[in-house]
Amino acid sequence: MGRGQSADGSVPAGGLPDFLIVGHQKSGTTALFQMLRRHPQVFMPDIKEAWFFAEELRERTPPRPQGVPETLADYKALFAPAGAGQRKGEASAQYLWSATAAARIAAAAPDARIVAILREPASFLRSLHLQFVQTNIEPEADLERALALEPRRREGRELPRHTYWPRMLLYSEHVRYVEQLRRYHALFPAEQVKVLIYEDFRADNAATVREILRFLEVDESVSVETVRANPTVSPRSQRLNELVHAVGVGHGPLSRAAKASLKALTPAGPRRRAFYAVQRRLVFAPAAPPDERLMGKLRAGFREEVEALSEYLGRDLRSVWGYEQR
Repeated sequence: MGRGQSADGSVPAGGLPDFLIVGHQKSGTTALFQMLRRHPQVFMPDIKEAWFFAEELRERTPPRPQGVPETLADYKALFAPAGAGQRKGEASAQYLWSATAAARIAAAAPDARIVAILREPASFLRSLHLQFVQTNIEPEADLERALALEPRRREGRELPRHTYWPRMLLYSEHVRYVEQLRRYHALFPAEQVKVLIYEDFRADNAATVREILRFLEVDESVSVETVRANPTVSPRSQRLNELVHAVGVGHGPLSRAAKASLKALTPAGPRRRAFYAVQRRLVFAPAAPPDERLMGKLRAGFREEVEALSEYLGRDLRSVWGYEQR
């Protein structure tokens, strides 16, 4: 039985969000989260990525920020500060990937509205891989080699020793868009599920946010500041990235000494911001241009998925994503 579940496997209702941004990662979820929470009729907690409804994310839990919910009571408490009449929302980008989240959300909050964001598969996987390298989920810094490892990793071989979520390294499972959407459409009425295309959001942030505000039935005339968040970066050195990560989350003598020194000099909030500022400046650089040969190979491999998604959504994503000539 999962945390917050009753004996029949359901999650008790009450005090839960009115809407959830369910993913994907690297597809604008952070920017949308930050923009929506600026609207006076919308409440979203400070914590993004609560992860509460995805059972897969509790298999090997990494160090988590203070306040991330472990129980249903903790989760409900995230929304306690919401004002009367505000739409309460949550954003966890792994909920779309998760095979368990849709059912658990439906059991807890059947009236909730669902927002999913889909990105062109090849560029999505490139950014996702760089994110996994950045956060030390993926030790293989070369995307093509990481993708080639998938068959062996699916058999439980060549999995990174310290990776929190080995299943996330099965990259092809992240772009099973039709399968993922069907999980939500099977449990929620069509009018409660909004599917956005990342490229539309990038092209016109304001128009996409107005569309979401209409979907949430709040005042769309309120001006919401455009946000660019979570840019794609790559480590200057993978060894340096791993060392900084070990100092940040580890428990060895080096980590304890570094943390003790920083703790003595700064309070908790500035300490955390200082650590991440140093990490951004010293460890990461803007990502190099994509390998177009590999991107073409990936797009050829995902053509059938894009065709199926186009039919499923009733929109020609082959032309939007540049697949019609492949």
